[in-house]
Amino acid sequence: MFKDLDPILHSQVRLAIMSILIGVKSAEFSFLLENIKTTKGNLSFQMTKLKDAGYIEITKSFKGSYPLTTLQITEKGSKAYEIYVNALDDYFKEFKKQ
Repeated sequence: MFKDLDPILHSQVRLAIMSILIGVKSAEFSFLLENIKTTKGNLSFQMTKLKDAGYIEITKSFKGSYPLTTLQITEKGSKAYEIYVNALDDYFKEFKKQ
């Protein structure tokens, strides 16, 4: 009846990160921080969870003399996101049947 939801994506901040990354080639840490409205520490922690799952790649470099952290979604991450969104859609469709 109801499909299991990916516990990695079933977190508000991780889902927000993935939702932004699904539509762009890459995003900087500061852009995510600005748009997700969480703390730097929490964003970093959630990014690590996604990286460890293989859903994103994190690149650290410098922009001038400032550190720059850039994130990109992986193919595995794109597929996981699609499966997650489809599973949620099925939840809503199932509810409407009742």
